[in-house]
Amino acid sequence: MHKLTISMFIILCIPQNVWSQDLQILVMGLYRDHAVLEINQQQHFLSVGQRTPEGVTLISANSNQAILDIAGRQGVFELNNRVGAMYSAPVEMPVVSIWPTNGMYLTSGSVNGYTVDFMVDTGASVIAINGETAKRLGVDYLSANQIGVRTASGVELAYSIELESVQLGDISLENVAAVVIDGPEPQRALLGMSFLNAFDMERKGERLDLRQKF
Repeated sequence: MHKLTISMFIILCIPQNVWSQDLQILVMGLYRDHAVLEINQQQHFLSVGQRTPEGVTLISANSNQAILDIAGRQGVFELNNRVGAMYSAPVEMPVVSIWPTNGMYLTSGSVNGYTVDFMVDTGASVIAINGETAKRLGVDYLSANQIGVRTASGVELAYSIELESVQLGDISLENVAAVVIDGPEPQRALLGMSFLNAFDMERKGERLDLRQKF
């Protein structure tokens, strides 16, 4: 993952003849294929191709500029953009601290607005939940693509899905890859790398700190 080489924000006011209400967009950080936007005081971390609820889509991004699609109109936003850009101090990214329980890092968060108990699992490529949890979250996983996943019990049938939102503390990510294993396992949802890749992980004594990268 490329480090943020410059912190900035670009303010863009969208007139009312494009939307039913004004949008104020702040470009707070730029990376290769990623951007951090604040839209009407709501922060969004976008990968290329993702769209916010306000209708802003990230077309492309690098450390110098981003191309956004806003209501079907595309624009390039960079430091020299005429809408006005300014330098700011680096944004202090939020941190979630987790203490071990019986040698495991257990924590609670939410998925799609519902409380979920997690176990941090850096060996899992994506978030993994069982069928009962998926039903409680309102996820129609049986219509998703079937895949095989390797577990402690061997290869299991699973369903590849995307979670609308995953929140841990004050940090929320959208459109997070996950799998559903149609059975009772895992009893506690596995917080895999599809979520953890957005963090720098650091152990301080027994405590595990997750600091959001972008």
